Amino acid sequence: MTHNIRIQIRLVSLSLAALSSALVATPAVNAEDNTFANPILRGGYPDPSICRVNDDFYIVNSSFEYFPGLPIHQSKDLVNWKLVGYGLHREEQASSIVNLVDVQSNGGIHAPTLRCRDGMFYIITTNVYSPMDKDRPTEMVNFIITAENIEGPWSQPQVLEGAPGIDPDIFFDDDGRVWYVGTHAPDQPNFPGEGEIWLQEIDPDAWKLVGERYYLWRGACGGVWAEGPHLYKRDGRYYLQIAEGGTSFDHAVTVAISNEITGPYESNPRNPILTSRHLSYDNWVNSTGHADIVELADGRWYMVALGIRGDEKRGSNMGRETHLIPMTWQREPFEWKETKLEWPVAAPDTGRVERRTPLPFGNERQLRSNDFVDDFDGGTLRLDWNFRRVPMPGTYSLSAREGFLRLYARPDVIRERGRASLMGVRQIESDFDYRARMLFSPRQENVEAGINLFQKDDKYLSFAIVRQNGADILRLILAEPEKEPKILKRMTLENYAGEIDFKVVSGNSQYEFAYSLDQGKTYVPFARTAADHILAHGSYTGAYLGLYSTSSGAPTTEYADFDWVKYQAYER
Repeated sequence: MTHNIRIQIRLVSLSLAALSSALVATPAVNAEDNTFANPILRGGYPDPSICRVNDDFYIVNSSFEYFPGLPIHQSKDLVNWKLVGYGLHREEQASSIVNLVDVQSNGGIHAPTLRCRDGMFYIITTNVYSPMDKDRPTEMVNFIITAENIEGPWSQPQVLEGAPGIDPDIFFDDDGRVWYVGTHAPDQPNFPGEGEIWLQEIDPDAWKLVGERYYLWRGACGGVWAEGPHLYKRDGRYYLQIAEGGTSFDHAVTVAISNEITGPYESNPRNPILTSRHLSYDNWVNSTGHADIVELADGRWYMVALGIRGDEKRGSNMGRETHLIPMTWQREPFEWKETKLEWPVAAPDTGRVERRTPLPFGNERQLRSNDFVDDFDGGTLRLDWNFRRVPMPGTYSLSAREGFLRLYARPDVIRERGRASLMGVRQIESDFDYRARMLFSPRQENVEAGINLFQKDDKYLSFAIVRQNGADILRLILAEPEKEPKILKRMTLENYAGEIDFKVVSGNSQYEFAYSLDQGKTYVPFARTAADHILAHGSYTGAYLGLYSTSSGAPTTEYADFDWVKYQAYER
């Protein structure tokens, strides 16, 4: 099976037969260019948390209702990252106290923190679940998982009872004490949406909160949605870094300082230390915020933060992605101050997230993996594949037919809180070429299979074959919020013999759908749509390019076999 290969020639000008000869590994920059490109993690990778262990860096991200949850990447140089596993990778981790089985859209896993202490990795995070009974309040379960190896296996979730709010942080102090840093809405807020950061000690043997609870800070820029805290210690002082302003254009990173971990905390007078709120709405990236910082072995520091590229209508199909920003520490220069505090300074040269930035390690080049090829020859599913919620048993098989992915046409359709036979890989660029070969001979009425571009249960484009009135129908369906799914085009495939190649090409803010019945020798144009139907505006997650099958509510034993998928992204 071909892995992590890159391409320089645009796939739209190639036949699939020529694809294999054109795939070559290439750097993302010219040899003379000593820079890297942001984002460093493309696709729906928001709320990054980073830690370093010796010469290795690790990042974990929010995953919300998707499974496996809590994706983890590893890097040696901060710019080339490899997906190495997930914190939530077993059904039993995500089907009881942490419920990703029927979780609502935009619920699930929020804002994790990743830390390592004495050879043990820790992820602390929140599962947000709204009960089916609307009279019951939303449940926020804050929990910890641990592993001796970053790739896993990760432990069963350990819930911290009595911990309100979201976005927890775990802090290991020099004296051996362990602390929980959380967020909540204060008892008497000054305005709707005001957040407050709180602190309490953790008993790590029992995973319980103990002792007094301390209320630390409500932020520096109005305190709207003060969240995403991370606590650091430097030169004997404690730094509390948080996110403020919500997750859109006013998102920001602010910081406060204290001599004692329990406070009081003094706000940096130069807050926010990172934001795009002062830039044009048409800046290449917006909504930057929710950051974590890491110290390199040589004493330099870097920050990771989320941001949204403004590719389509000031938004992006990729949603919120992870960006890398250089940072430094500077002491206040004021002669009149008796104590001159030291503060973190993000992007000291420009004060913002740049598209291109000097490489952290000049001898390493950034290598972009702009393609994804899976021919399903392995015995296990590649890490790149995700499901909306924990998939039902028997959703797919890699052994039923050697060299194929068999996707079973279960009765479930795509719906809120549902678990359909739907799987995908993250979209990483606005422009792309996505293809898949499917073997599918439906006999039962309304059995359907094909490809699917999806972002939410009510945001997707389905390009599939469905059996209706004894005929094989090719159709394109659009689902949008608060609307019934709409058939954009349908036609009978007169010469369909059970095998079809699907193709979607995105460019110039449009999607072009085509199909082939001769193994990709010729493609027939089918339909064209705008490329902004599944934009991530108002959503926490990015788009996926995937596969889908359903029997539309009826029991069935039918299935679709997929020979391969090929996805080529093009950087703008």
